[in-house]
Amino acid sequence: MSPKSVQHMLLAGLFFAFMNVTVKFLPHIPAIEIIFFRSVFSFVFTYIMLKRARIPLFGNNKTILVIRGAVGSVGLITFFYTLQKIPLASAVTIQYMAPIFTSVLGIFIVKERVKPIQFLYFAIAFAGVLIIEGFDPRIEPIYLAIGVTSALFSGLAYNVIRKIKNTEHPLVIVFYFPLITTPVAGLISIFGWVQPQGWDWFLLLSIGVFTQFAQYFMTMAYQNANLSKVASLTYVGIIYALVFGYVFFDETYNLITYTGMLLVLSGVILNVRFSGK
Repeated sequence: MSPKSVQHMLLAGLFFAFMNVTVKFLPHIPAIEIIFFRSVFSFVFTYIMLKRARIPLFGNNKTILVIRGAVGSVGLITFFYTLQKIPLASAVTIQYMAPIFTSVLGIFIVKERVKPIQFLYFAIAFAGVLIIEGFDPRIEPIYLAIGVTSALFSGLAYNVIRKIKNTEHPLVIVFYFPLITTPVAGLISIFGWVQPQGWDWFLLLSIGVFTQFAQYFMTMAYQNANLSKVASLTYVGIIYALVFGYVFFDETYNLITYTGMLLVLSGVILNVRFSGK
């Protein structure tokens, strides 16, 4: 994996961490409404960048790009929902099962090889998620299921990005995300609209800015490196979440929950080290 890919993924993780914290500061705004505002910002910003660079808006593989936008939307909607409902580090830890799903789905979608021992590492990570849910009363089974769904669809989205790495510009791939998400989120938001007030507007704008940078760097990383290797760098976000959760929201955990998080980290790190051999 090239140093540039590592740099891109670490930057993506940092901006995603900023985004997560900002979403957590808006518990009174429905998750789908936050996603609507975020998507509008991303749509306008990416459109301007594409026009200035004179890059065709709709790319070459339109069907695959639409699929990328759709599965990415499901992943984002479910993730924002869990961010608002459970502790920050727990939501991030569960969602960061995405590298596992990325590797498994990569077997079928982009034909990348996964050795049998890696399935043991996957199982370790899944066991960690179950421990987190089982020993933290703040996490109900429904939120766990939604969180795992988010990770699954994120893994699928990453594979789609990899599938079209040689035919589409990163900005085009990013553009299809809000292109699909904005009308869907806007329509759903109508039925439970909460009017943002004062400081809410700045936070909503910040979410759009952080996500735009995160999406761009993530796309660059996935287009230029092995899926399993670069996906596993996302574990750094769990550390960000633990620190930010404690500093901003006074979130703490018992020893068993920390053990579950450690298992998730271990499973992911073992997988990336094995993949690098």
